[in-house]
This record gives sequence, structure tokens and C-alpha cells, in this order.
Amino acid sequence: MPPLAAAGRRVLARVIDIVIVLIPAGLLDWAAGGVHGNDFSYGRSAVGGVFTAGIGFLYEWYMTKSTGQTVGKKLMGLRTAMLSDGSVPNTNAAAIRAAVLWLPAFCCSCFWFLIIGLTVLVDRPYKQGLHEKAARTVVVTAV
Repeated sequence: MPPLAAAGRRVLARVIDIVIVLIPAGLLDWAAGGVHGNDFSYGRSAVGGVFTAGIGFLYEWYMTKSTGQTVGKKLMGLRTAMLSDGSVPNTNAAAIRAAVLWLPAFCCSCFWFLIIGLTVLVDRPYKQGLHEKAARTVVVTAV
């Protein structure tokens, strides 16, 4: 299996992916009436949370099961691999990974991504976040 990915490259990849998800989610929230000028109302911003969690899940799931790489990972030279053999995650593993990563973001996105990041930093020996432990995946350097 290729070497585990460096933390800095993983953070940059995740930031890129979050931006990719937030752009269409924000536009859909705006189109649905969730944004009024600079004011987000609680009831309507929940619509934005649904869009963010849904788009994030679909994006992460599809890209991970297809090639093991999201756009952020491609740009950073990384990929997601099955811990057992280094292969591209199958549909089920990709869905579990995406669900644990994105669905909690509906209600507590900043806090949840902080928890994910901290688990990656302190986990040994594979540097796995909660989403990776659930799916039995790791992030490695793309070869």
C-alpha cells in the first residue's frame, strides 16, 4: 500500500471539497429563499443544511467509489483506499464514509469537521477520521 497522506495535504484537499460542495448548496439555498440579503433565518437556513449534507454525501460517495479521489484529493495527489488491500472503496464503503462525513454536517457542520480533523491528527497508526474508521478506509498518496 502507498504511504499515508500528509496532514497538510489532507486539509487542503478537504477545504477544496468543502468549497465545491458549498457553492451549489448555497445557490440552491438562495434559490429556495433561505437567504435574504445578509440574513439567514433559522427555519430557512435548515434548507441550506439539507442541500449541503445531500450534495456533500452524493459528491463524496460518487467520487470515492469511482476512483477513490475527490477533486480535492486529485489536486493534492491523494486517494482513498481500503485499509485491507489498498483498493478503491466499493459502493458500500464509499456510502458509509460519505454518510459519516457529511450527514452530521446538516446540524453542526463546523463542529463536526473539527471533530473529524482532530481524530485524523490523533489516530494511530493509520491517521483515520471517524468516517474512515466506519468505512475501513485510509487516505494515501496517489501513485
